[in-house]
Parts: sequence; structure tokens; C-alpha cells
Amino acid sequence: MADNPYSPDGGGDQPPPAAIAQAIADISEKTSLLIREEIELAKAEVEMKVKSLVKGAAIGTAAGIFFVVALYFTLHGLAWLAWYELFPNDQFFWGFFVVAGVLFIVGSLAGFFAAKLVKAGSSPAPTMAIREAQLIKETVTHSQPEKR
Repeated sequence: MADNPYSPDGGGDQPPPAAIAQAIADISEKTSLLIREEIELAKAEVEMKVKSLVKGAAIGTAAGIFFVVALYFTLHGLAWLAWYELFPNDQFFWGFFVVAGVLFIVGSLAGFFAAKLVKAGSSPAPTMAIREAQLIKETVTHSQPEKR
């Protein structure tokens, strides 16, 4: 006879239905708790990434405003310099057209590279929560989970 009355090698009676029901209720409760915790982890992770993106966007906007104002004064000076060097006969507007043409070329290249960077950017996916969910699934579906 086996020490455990519920062992498969026949140590006695089957477990009482109340014990099975309690075990199922415990498993259900723990699974629900685990799922809620995983959802909270995903929410916290996404919230953290979104806050970081918003802060970065705000700081980048402020930096961009200062850069645009500085660029305006620089370009204005370059336009006058281009007029002074290239068109000595009082037609100063040509200097502004030269600078505008250079800006269109540089802006087009910058827009192209920015589009490539945006496509390559990562989404704020909750990677830790997804990894944990995969480990949980692996643990539940395999009788012998892998040691990590």
C-alpha cells in the first residue's frame, strides 16, 4: 500500500468531490490573479513608455523652436551675403532665392531620412509583459518547464 491514499497505484479511494472542486476554484482564482497582474504590468510598461515619448516630444519641440529662430537669422544673413557676393547690381532678392533653393534640397533629404527613422522606430509594446505571458503559457502547456 502506498502512503498517499490518492496515488494512482491504488492506495485507496478517489479524492472527494469537494477537494477537486476546491482545487479547481484555487486554480481558477490564481489564474485570474495572474492574468490581472500581467495586464497591470502591460499597462504600467506602456504608460512608462508613453510618458517618456511625451517628455521627449515636449523637449524636442522646445529645442526645435530655438533652432528655427536661430536658423531664421542665419538664413537671413546668408541671403544678404549671397546677394553681396553674387549679385552686385542692387537685386538683393536673388540671394534669398539661392538660400531657399538650398533649403528645399536639404529639407527634402531630411524628410526622407526622418521617414525612414520613423518607420524603423519601435512601438510602445509591453515587451516585458509579453515575455512573461509567453513564459506562463510555456509553464502551463509543458509538464516540465524549461529552467532559465
